[in-house]
Amino acid sequence: MTDLSSDIGLRRNRQVGQAVYRNRALSRAGLSERLFALLFTGLVYPQIWEDPDVDIEAMALGEGHRVVTIASGGCNVLAYLTRSPARIDAVDLNAAHIALNRLKLAAVRHLPSQADLFRFFGEAGNRANTQAYQRFLAPQLDADTRRYWEGRNWRGRKRIRAFEGNFYQTGLLGFFIGSAHFAARLYGVDPTRIIASKNLGDQRRFFEEEFAPVFNARLIRMVLSRKSSLFGLGIPPAQYDSLITSGDGTMESVLSARLEKLACHFPLKKNYFAWQAFARRYPAPGEAALPAYLEQANYETLKANADRVAVHHVNFTELLAGKPAGSVDRFVLLDAQDWMSDDQLNALWTEITRTAAPGARVIFRTAAEETLLPGRVSAALLDQWRYDHDASRSHGARDRSAIYGGFHLYVKNA
Repeated sequence: MTDLSSDIGLRRNRQVGQAVYRNRALSRAGLSERLFALLFTGLVYPQIWEDPDVDIEAMALGEGHRVVTIASGGCNVLAYLTRSPARIDAVDLNAAHIALNRLKLAAVRHLPSQADLFRFFGEAGNRANTQAYQRFLAPQLDADTRRYWEGRNWRGRKRIRAFEGNFYQTGLLGFFIGSAHFAARLYGVDPTRIIASKNLGDQRRFFEEEFAPVFNARLIRMVLSRKSSLFGLGIPPAQYDSLITSGDGTMESVLSARLEKLACHFPLKKNYFAWQAFARRYPAPGEAALPAYLEQANYETLKANADRVAVHHVNFTELLAGKPAGSVDRFVLLDAQDWMSDDQLNALWTEITRTAAPGARVIFRTAAEETLLPGRVSAALLDQWRYDHDASRSHGARDRSAIYGGFHLYVKNA
């Protein structure tokens, strides 16, 4: 197993910095980048914020496929397992995400039942979870993952005890959503009340009457004008610049449009992302849709396939460099390319193209609407791929998380 601490952890932290840094350390922009890199070394995403159902459809994922994906919060990895691919390699530079993915896989393998799995990751906290960890999971974990969860956070509490409360209120994303709720309440809006909506019409009325006016508040506009305001979404300064190009030049217009999609475009019965954003929890079984790995119907498949996942504390390019040519069928980049320099993009796509099997598919998301590859990745590489414009737009429109401007699908030429 890869070490999650000491010199290895420091090396990975430097790699995060290499992905983020664009300016001198002592410049204002450089200080902002370094603050983001520091924050990104802790837990960022207790859950992913990309829709795995859209991913699976866009990839046409099925049995026998070999997948390389960014791990993030791990919900995507487990969702892909429901389609029984031959192998999934999940990579991440964030040690906390590595530990979370390994904990989730151990829970699928070793907790006694699906009800125990749901109690651990689906409920908004239960004191029995720490006991379940100690009895069923800790003995099965590698030493570094166990050291992470039994280590203490800045408050002096063991990290595993986060599952006694609402785990999804932790991490940078949890802090961001909590801050958004606090800001809304300052203006008399209780976001949780949208959950009582009976239909899309009710949801739209709530957005237009409650949420939309908040974005016109002077204080909100001032806060959102700072790049650090979106660090809690895992958005570094360079991605902030890309994100703002998809609106009218103001961040409040961009976020208002993304929130409108989250609140109004999908019935709450079918959108667990909206439940996390507005209710700060997942629905109970039968109340609304759940992440695929928490659905009872997928439990036996998950358990049977859990050993097909390997979790790696490396970057995407580094992992691919160690793989044979033509050995990968599906690549999932999330939004990582928004962070990258041209040199990094070309190094990545050199390895993607080399390791791609005939007909391989690459999916990724961007803060802005358009794909960022033309003009930045060499034509010699991109000419070996076909960009599916129509499918990309269709899948992006159906992404229930609603946070990204663009979804993109590339298919390897035969």
